[in-house]
Amino acid sequence: MTAPSTAPAPPSRGSRWIQQWDPEDETFWKETGEKVAKRNLLFSVLSEHIGFSIWTLWSVLVLFMGPEYGLTPADKFMLTSMVTLVGAVVRVPYTFAVAIFGGRNWTIISASLLLVPTVAAFAVMKPGTSFNTFLVVGLLAGIGGGNFASSMTNINAFFPLRKKGWALGLNAGGGNIGVPVIQLVALAIIGASGGPRVLLGIYIPLILVAAVLAALFMDNIENVKNDTGAAKDAAKDGHTWIMSFLYIGTFGSFIGYSFAFGQVLQNQFGRTPLEAAYVTFIGPLLGSLIRPVGGALADKYGGAKITLWNYVGMGAATAVLIAASMQKSLGLFTVAFVVLFVLSGLGNGSTFKMIPGIFHTKALGKGLEGEAAAAYGRRLSGASMGLIGAVGALGGVGINLAFRQSFLSYGSGTGAFVAFLVYYAVCFAVTWAVYLRRTAAQGQAATASEAKPQLSYAEV
Repeated sequence: MTAPSTAPAPPSRGSRWIQQWDPEDETFWKETGEKVAKRNLLFSVLSEHIGFSIWTLWSVLVLFMGPEYGLTPADKFMLTSMVTLVGAVVRVPYTFAVAIFGGRNWTIISASLLLVPTVAAFAVMKPGTSFNTFLVVGLLAGIGGGNFASSMTNINAFFPLRKKGWALGLNAGGGNIGVPVIQLVALAIIGASGGPRVLLGIYIPLILVAAVLAALFMDNIENVKNDTGAAKDAAKDGHTWIMSFLYIGTFGSFIGYSFAFGQVLQNQFGRTPLEAAYVTFIGPLLGSLIRPVGGALADKYGGAKITLWNYVGMGAATAVLIAASMQKSLGLFTVAFVVLFVLSGLGNGSTFKMIPGIFHTKALGKGLEGEAAAAYGRRLSGASMGLIGAVGALGGVGINLAFRQSFLSYGSGTGAFVAFLVYYAVCFAVTWAVYLRRTAAQGQAATASEAKPQLSYAEV
């Protein structure tokens, strides 16, 4: 039974720093913690949502860029690949930033920084601008991808282990939904014969709103600050890199397909920008909405089990995509692509739920108990999330480069889909071998030596 809370209530809103935070203490959580955590979650989602929209801005802008811009399909895939790359790389320093500045403070800074790529794009978005200029300005939009890492690291610290799947899934899903939202806004603008600067003009004030609301309503947690060494410890742990590999398959697919879907429809099936825009938002929208469901299912049944079978589904959907691509069936291709988006979103939720469970299980294996085990798990899982998110986002780079090469070599995306199918098969094998196959063997080992704690990741 949990002992009565000795942690004081969070300080007055004027302080912005919470000195002690123990979400695993049920009394503390029910009396004060849950309300504070949910408030921070709400405004974290808003900032991350705008960040995702700016990160994927160029997946929309390339739809506006007709022949008068002088860019080839390969140029456009290269542009979106580089934007994705920057978004992946900046996730690493963004993870450290929470420990250096505090979660609330960094949310204000990172939200405000989104003005830089948005204003720059507004200035150069016109025919006659060189490809190199578009590339440099596009690279700036990559900073929007960093918001995910800092946001997830921050929110991970606010919630107890039993709620992390739901909370992290909601935080990430609310951020991910920035992708279809900006695509929907672009669809409305294209339909109304508006230009890309109208889209950019809409987002500039929204960025300011997100920064101001973070300043007014979010908090910093004192014991998360000044723990930059946690990232170094997480980087030395093999599970960080195994989960990074698996996250490439789920989130890498989601962000990579979000950037590429419209271009594939245009280049492989001859869709106009408006026709492509009518479809491209559906997959990211459903994939974002289902992410919290993936987290909740992982809370109930175990993240490893949900992730394993999710890869089976992703492999099957990809096989259908290959068949539809070869048969040039637009209807089947579109349906299968949307299903693949949905499964990537579900897998995003289940893979991220695994992370805190893995490190909490390792803490128990070290002989830690209670709050000591929970603190160990929070520390390393929060630090590892940024690294895993960064590597996972590199999957989006790989997907866009694979499509670029496939179109250059074969004139379609079929070759890229074959490569993706192989990757999902390997992810299935890794999930089973590392997190599920061990269970039976460890059960036998436990009967032989009860003294030594055995690690079982089946329920993470």
